[in-house]
Amino acid sequence: MDSSQHGYAVIDLETTGLRPSWHDRVIEVAVVLLDPLGRITGEWSTLVNPQRDLGPQHIHGISAADVRHAPGFKDIAGALTELLRGRVPVAHNLRFDLGFLHDEYARAGTPIPDLSPIGICTMTEAIRFLPAAPRTLAGCCAVADISLDNHHDALIDARAAAALLRHYLRISHPTSPWTACLTAAAGLAWPVIPRSAATPVRRGASGERDNHFLARLLDRLPRASDTVRADPYFALLDQVLLDHHISATEADTLIALAARLDLSRADALRLHHDYLNALAHAANADGVTPAERHELDLVAALLGLPPAAVEQALAAAAPPQHLAVGGFRLQPGDLVVFTGDMAGGRELWEERARQAGYAAHSNVTKQVRLLVAADPDTMSGKARKARAYDIPIVTPDAFARMSAAADR
Repeated sequence: MDSSQHGYAVIDLETTGLRPSWHDRVIEVAVVLLDPLGRITGEWSTLVNPQRDLGPQHIHGISAADVRHAPGFKDIAGALTELLRGRVPVAHNLRFDLGFLHDEYARAGTPIPDLSPIGICTMTEAIRFLPAAPRTLAGCCAVADISLDNHHDALIDARAAAALLRHYLRISHPTSPWTACLTAAAGLAWPVIPRSAATPVRRGASGERDNHFLARLLDRLPRASDTVRADPYFALLDQVLLDHHISATEADTLIALAARLDLSRADALRLHHDYLNALAHAANADGVTPAERHELDLVAALLGLPPAAVEQALAAAAPPQHLAVGGFRLQPGDLVVFTGDMAGGRELWEERARQAGYAAHSNVTKQVRLLVAADPDTMSGKARKARAYDIPIVTPDAFARMSAAADR
């Protein structure tokens, strides 16, 4: 991508919220480059790890599983500066994007010059070029007959805003309203920020990894399972399977533990069979109910075992001697913490916890029994503490199931 010539840099950001002053952060950056005539010369985008929860994920659609391996803003500051230097910044609602950009650069210790005087806001300019259009990007694009699918993806929105700018330039032809802005941008002094080796991460990156964590374990010569290695692995499985979901973070944790225990793929697979056998033995003690059978089928699928493994487990005489079947259970008065943007609001879930006999707590301490997270891969401070203290992290749906089971 040629970023050396002057022209326009159309920017779009996705953020955790609406205000940097509320500790909201950038989580996705996209830049589309145009020459002075409005021709596209390149584009660039990446997710950004904010080291906090992602806010309204139902709006921006970004998962913590993708963002957790993305670079921080400080890591992309050099590359982003190369794209912006000498160019006129353009955005739909420019004030919003520049506010976050200036804040992120300041956080990184490399403040940049005020870009507001030379910037172009395609929302504000719509008053002149699209007088019948609403303020929104989607509305302006509709009036200008510009395609906009998958709104709130930063690169797609940046492309749409770039198309709006080209539309404005065509209407203005042969003159341009922003010649002075181009001249001022070319002479603006930017700080020198070294470019890091950080690799951009795009949406969906986590989905391109192996479908099951077992496939990522080394296929070396297996050795017989032993209690010393099995017990910590089973204990982690208890915690991971608590919400009937293996998040990307939990999969990585299982892989890391397997590596520390020197477990091969065959070792882990054998331990998964042992774990399922123990669950089946407990369920079979007083007759397997449909709910228990569904649970066994679900656990088998999560552990990468074929459906026939459940039938084999139910036919087994007894669980391995070293595996005790207990399971996590919340007790009345246990401390439960909530994090993330949940359906109905966090206050509703805290009230549900109190009605179930638990104590809703504001912060994660070693005394907390459970963290309920809108996204189990969240990088919020609460989640980081919970992982450090080995406190289980479950989804709101899993917490609702646990609460309902406790009432029975």
